[in-house]
Amino acid sequence: MATMTHDAVVAVPPRSASGITIALLSAMSFALSGALVSPLLDAGWSAGAVVLVRIGVGAAVVLPFGVAALRGNWALLGRNLGLVTMYGVLAVAGAQFCYFSAVQYLEVGPALLIEYTAPAGVVVWLWVRHHQRPGRLTIAGAAVAGVGLLLVLDVFAGIGLHAGGVAWALAAMVGAASYFVISADDTTGLPPITLAAGGLVVGGVLLGVLGLLGVLPLRAVRASVDYAGVEVDWWVPLVLLGLVTASFAYVAGIAAARLLGSRLASFVALSEVVAGVLWAWLLLGQLPGPLQAIGGLLVLAGVVGVKLGEKSTPEVQQIPL
Repeated sequence: MATMTHDAVVAVPPRSASGITIALLSAMSFALSGALVSPLLDAGWSAGAVVLVRIGVGAAVVLPFGVAALRGNWALLGRNLGLVTMYGVLAVAGAQFCYFSAVQYLEVGPALLIEYTAPAGVVVWLWVRHHQRPGRLTIAGAAVAGVGLLLVLDVFAGIGLHAGGVAWALAAMVGAASYFVISADDTTGLPPITLAAGGLVVGGVLLGVLGLLGVLPLRAVRASVDYAGVEVDWWVPLVLLGLVTASFAYVAGIAAARLLGSRLASFVALSEVVAGVLWAWLLLGQLPGPLQAIGGLLVLAGVVGVKLGEKSTPEVQQIPL
């Protein structure tokens, strides 16, 4: 059975600092996808086609490096084939497919809000499954971050809930939580880039099959798109999606989770929502309001609270998934 570690802060400060830096870079990279995708969708692309290209390009870029990192130790990959498959199905294909299914019934804000309850899911999983009860500071930090998330997503402007949409968004939350839990497992011996490559390949194949079956609509349009008044060819954002928001983001995210543990990494990843608002401002001219700015500060304050609260959680080594 696979194991995971580092969900308590026992590492030296430089290790934590490096982990938070890498996690923030990963979150900023993931966040870029929303601003890049929006003009493509407006031009007529289907969400399924965009995400398939994104994962396909990411897999093509990372796969050679993932294979090289194995150094011929294919038995290692064989022993962890189930974990890699789970990562690809849940964390890569599952999270994205379920999220895009959710936005067919919900507005983007509420769908994101439900998906980004993933850090709470991680905390509950560690508490119920591994008896890692969060401290008061961790709970307080989570509450502050949650309020900040509400403000950033501007959900108070009015939302309409649909039962099917909520169900899909909750499924996306499970996929996102799985991403952090599996990524934090540093006891398998798999290099982060190998896990990322395997997950992208599995996720890409699964989404491709769904597309062939007609479950995932695939529609592409070869028309130029506009970013902040600059017109670019349709393939430019697709390349950036594959290189930055897939290849780099997944590899960096796994590396960060192994340094920080699934709980803290998942809360640092909330900065993705804040970064998404900033990218939308820079590329799409969507200026964030004052409440969103306050929300961003609360998210950061909540992450600091969770980080400090980690010190009150007893160290647990080699915890079965």
